[in-house]
Amino acid sequence: MDLKDLTFAAEQLLHAYTLTLDDGRYEEWPDFFTEDALYKVIARENFDRGLPLATMFCDGKGMMRDRVVAIREASIYAPAYLRHLVSSVRIAGQENESYRVESNYAVLSTRHNEETKVFNAGKYLDRIVFVNGAAKFKEKVVVYDTLQIPSLLVIPI
Repeated sequence: MDLKDLTFAAEQLLHAYTLTLDDGRYEEWPDFFTEDALYKVIARENFDRGLPLATMFCDGKGMMRDRVVAIREASIYAPAYLRHLVSSVRIAGQENESYRVESNYAVLSTRHNEETKVFNAGKYLDRIVFVNGAAKFKEKVVVYDTLQIPSLLVIPI
């Protein structure tokens, strides 16, 4: 696959991923990953220092499905409309059958009768593989820039 086609496939995967989250279709979220995928949300400070503590950690689709159940049945949080903005998607390299993809993101949050605020911003560090011709995340590491998250982090970024 040439760089142009690979970049397009990565952009389409990221677009579908963020649209699914923005639309609140969380049950579909694990479908963007391979069965043994890693999903991690980690503060930039911990990431830069090589510290493993992550704010959210899912090792495989089973843990991701558990996260969705928790969102729907156990978590109590103020509802908000989220809007993900993704930019600067680039192919950073290839490792065997996977491709390293880096991009920037910002998540905007709008609550009823409030102004829109930046909820979270940082970078996505992804490893993408192709399963039966479809791009999937083998690994998604979300590195957020701030030291604080303005409210409880319940929903994947």
